[in-house]
Amino acid sequence: MAEIVILLAIEKIGIALVNGAANQGSALFVKYGTQLLELQRSMDRVVRELRLMHDFLCQMDIRNRNKQAHESWLGEVRKVAHLMEDMVDEYLYLVGRDLDMGCCFYLKKGFKKTRSLLSLNQIAFKVKEIEKDLLHLSETKNRWVPVNDGDTSSSNYIVKRSQELADTSRSIDDEDLVGVDENRKKLKKCLAGDDLQCSVVVLLGMGGLGKTTLAANVYNKVREKFQCHAWVSISQTYSREDVLRNITKELFKDNSSVLSSTVGMDIMSLKEMLKKFLDQRKYLIILDDVWTPEVFDDLSSVLIQNAKGSKLIITTREAQVAELASQGCILTLEPLSVDNTWSLFCKKAFPRDTNHACPAELKPFSEEIANKCKGLPLVIVLVGSLLRVRGKTVEEWRQISVQLSWELINNARLDQIRNVLHLSFIYLPTQLKSCFLYCSLFPEDYLFRRKQLMRLWIAEGFIKQRGESTLEEVAESYLRELVNRNMLQLVERNTFGRMRRFRMHDILHDLAADLCKNNCFGVTYENNRGGCHQKDGRRLVVHNLKNDIQQPFSNMHQLRTVVTLGDSKSSFNLLPLMCNGSRYMTVLELSGLPIEKIPDAIGGLFNLRHLGLRDTKIKMLPKSVEKLSNLLTMDLCRSDIHELPSGIVKLKKLRHLFAEGLFDSEGRDFECRSGVCIPNGLGNLTNLQTLQALKAQDESIRRLGELRQMRSLRLWNVKGIYCEHISESLVQMQYLSNLDVNASDENEVLLLNVCLPNLQKLNLRGRIAEGALDTSPLFQAVGGQNLYELSLCWSQLREDPLSSLSLLSNLTCLRLTKAYNGEQLVFLTGWFPKLKILSLRDLPNLSRLDIQQGAMASLEKLGLTNLCSMTKAPRGIQFLTSLKKIGFYEISRDFLTSLGQCSAIQGIGASVGYTLRD
Repeated sequence: MAEIVILLAIEKIGIALVNGAANQGSALFVKYGTQLLELQRSMDRVVRELRLMHDFLCQMDIRNRNKQAHESWLGEVRKVAHLMEDMVDEYLYLVGRDLDMGCCFYLKKGFKKTRSLLSLNQIAFKVKEIEKDLLHLSETKNRWVPVNDGDTSSSNYIVKRSQELADTSRSIDDEDLVGVDENRKKLKKCLAGDDLQCSVVVLLGMGGLGKTTLAANVYNKVREKFQCHAWVSISQTYSREDVLRNITKELFKDNSSVLSSTVGMDIMSLKEMLKKFLDQRKYLIILDDVWTPEVFDDLSSVLIQNAKGSKLIITTREAQVAELASQGCILTLEPLSVDNTWSLFCKKAFPRDTNHACPAELKPFSEEIANKCKGLPLVIVLVGSLLRVRGKTVEEWRQISVQLSWELINNARLDQIRNVLHLSFIYLPTQLKSCFLYCSLFPEDYLFRRKQLMRLWIAEGFIKQRGESTLEEVAESYLRELVNRNMLQLVERNTFGRMRRFRMHDILHDLAADLCKNNCFGVTYENNRGGCHQKDGRRLVVHNLKNDIQQPFSNMHQLRTVVTLGDSKSSFNLLPLMCNGSRYMTVLELSGLPIEKIPDAIGGLFNLRHLGLRDTKIKMLPKSVEKLSNLLTMDLCRSDIHELPSGIVKLKKLRHLFAEGLFDSEGRDFECRSGVCIPNGLGNLTNLQTLQALKAQDESIRRLGELRQMRSLRLWNVKGIYCEHISESLVQMQYLSNLDVNASDENEVLLLNVCLPNLQKLNLRGRIAEGALDTSPLFQAVGGQNLYELSLCWSQLREDPLSSLSLLSNLTCLRLTKAYNGEQLVFLTGWFPKLKILSLRDLPNLSRLDIQQGAMASLEKLGLTNLCSMTKAPRGIQFLTSLKKIGFYEISRDFLTSLGQCSAIQGIGASVGYTLRD
């Protein structure tokens, strides 16, 4: 864990050393150039020492965790790394460096002041002291901290631990295999296939789901159908030679003479011998707990295609490994259902009771405990076994239910759970560990949104630049990797397949939260749980704050992150203290709090990168926000702010600006939302990627084209005369993927003649010029080839738009709201082949909707709202065989009656919802 803190400090020092501040300082201030140079040399020595410590900890912490001397030493290392991070931030502030963006920095005029020079001297002194502390820590490590030397012992430790876990899983009885019947059938079918080529079957899922147990169960039943068979456990630090020798031992365990002859073989001879042996036989080999595709690559020359129907089974937690499977041979294991969880729990907790029946008085608490296992078979079995020897009293089981999280962390009988899941964390690359632990600071079952989480990670400094990729692109790759490693659960994708929402499994959450607390990574505060229990966590996430916090946190000066979550009635009375005392604050996320004012002192938070004030009561930002030169994200959405201070244009690092007002959450009124006015100088914000939403004015429209990094743009109050300038500006935004343009009133005509090849989402609210659907490049097959989502509102179209829009063959979502005045819409065969969501709303004249066979072949959701002229179900709706949900909203009772008699709707099996018109 300490390696995470050290890595962040190393990267920040590296930023400070880039491009030689001392040289620039000497050119301007010769007198102080020597001081600057010596300070940089000290930092360089510190970073070298920290880097060696980091490498040492990455190798050693696996074997020495939970040893008291080791943990105490790590605590001192963390303190020094945190102090160094503070000093670097002070230093960068003084020399005015453009932090994090990799740009050259400059010395501020204020640097001449005696106070600043005194601060520089203090920083230099403290860095010297840090150097001494690091040397002392190195010495004390050698004297007092016992370690296991050498990579071999480290590898042996991990291999041994993996082997123990695999042996435990393989020894689980058949009766513990609850809810696996379907996957067991699939696995047997894959192994019994007629394909004579070597098939690769992969069991994929997070640790504890029973992959090894299922594989062992089937392996024991079918292995005799193969001429030879072997089971080998792999680890991430596996040795190719060890794996080959283990396969050999398994294949020749009944032939001691062959085994003895292989003892002296080198690896090439061993491979040739195995290759020759397997070439003549139908074999079944299990590679259990594979972490990387390289394992298969290393063995591919041995596990040859011998056209005898051989099979290879791989169990893994990694989606990347699952790509090795033959077509149709990936079995993704999911947590057990509630019923299966209860069945397995009762078998283990009440083995001697008739039919494993739970006593009536214990059932409420038993159900709570079983549900907290979240469907993980390993957890259910071990927790159930633990309860089997506990007293069968209501009070005993109530206490266990309340303290189950504590039991999972501390009870020695549940070590296997911790070991299975801790290995997943150990094997994470260091840069992913910070991102993973950060998620555990949020409540259980919290739904993370992709963009929100990525922006927070970037603000925290977890994301490292990779080549030409933006920080957001790197963050998304981190997120994807955590999902692929089964450390986060993907809950929802958007209509065109991109990851949207995630959650962390509760058991992983508990273990990660404990790591956070013990390693000062971050803490949580909850009113109903006695508040914050850790005095020196640098990150604080407040859950469901109901009342003002009465006492300041003891570590106020150390706080770098404060995030508040949930509905709150608190005015967060500590905000002024934080603005004055938490000078290194990086993330201040206060969305949803009923606060009405931001203190002027916020301008002193020179390190602030994320300011979240969404859904607050704030009406005005203080002028001092112009000093937040490191700010990357400012979220004022749905606050009471209508105009930004003039100094906002000085925030040249700003990447994401959300400042949209909300009048009508349903969007039925034409003016349902509003943008903000940005003072003269919008063109200075050249790093902006997100602007939601700008109130269009002459000056801002003229400067819009200078925002060439824009990815997501929303404009309100657009007049027809602005469209030409807007089109010219949009051409400059080569990365634009999300565009939302809203006219100033119902009669303004929107005409955007521009080709945006990377545009994925388009929302137009306002009258569309006659013929624009046929002439504007936005709606053509070439210009709109990447358009996935299209919303047209208040368009006042008189001709059926579908023939024009059907050219957008990649559309996955189409919404028409008050967009069409005609009486009929017809979807022809072959149109909209990828469309998943269709919403038709507030089309008063539409009386007939026809769907031909083969149209919208992928449609999953159909919503028809306030179509007051429609009295019959859409013709051809029975052809929508992929439909999962149909909604008829704001309809008459007569229409509802006719729907109930419609056999076509009943025949497709989709869920049907409706609401009646008032």
